[in-house]
Amino acid sequence: MSKTLTVGITGGIGSGKTTVCKIFHQLGIPIYYADDRGKYLLGNDHQLKSQVQDLFGAESYLSDGTLNRSFLANRVFADKIELEKLNQLVHPAVAKDYLNWASEQKSTVLIKEAALFIENGSYKSLDKLICVIAPENVRVNRVLMRDMQRDRNQVLDIMKNQVDDKKRKEVSDYLIDNSGTKLLIPQVLTIYKTLQKTRS
Repeated sequence: MSKTLTVGITGGIGSGKTTVCKIFHQLGIPIYYADDRGKYLLGNDHQLKSQVQDLFGAESYLSDGTLNRSFLANRVFADKIELEKLNQLVHPAVAKDYLNWASEQKSTVLIKEAALFIENGSYKSLDKLICVIAPENVRVNRVLMRDMQRDRNQVLDIMKNQVDDKKRKEVSDYLIDNSGTKLLIPQVLTIYKTLQKTRS
């Protein structure tokens, strides 16, 4: 039996990564949502919670034990050094969680979705990388409609910590245009068929 093909899906905030992943999932490919799992682990992994509190203080968590998202967001998204400190805690925990998940899957193609594959260099460990792209103004408006707790400046701060689409295009194997001018499903189907051929 051939080795499992590991495929990454990335893109800037608001690009539509999750929507693309849902289409792939409907086609039968298991999806690991690294960013969602990272949030889950921040709230449920005792070792990670302890590390975050040691680094950012007791205020990092509310009295009921849940992550104080607004406190942490204000600390890290406007400060690259602080963000890097947080990522150095979260990424190893997510990497371990992903390996546990992958070992339980039966599919010959696995997709891992994450926002920062390129920024942290982890895309190099993948077999293929798919990037979802959309203009910045479209992405900002999507996030503001989706995340009512964020304001425009917060979204722009997050974008500053992500590479631009020029860099994404340079390192990606496949691009999906989610600007709203092209249909998504045909683009996903084309890539899906190519991935299946790779495994045959």
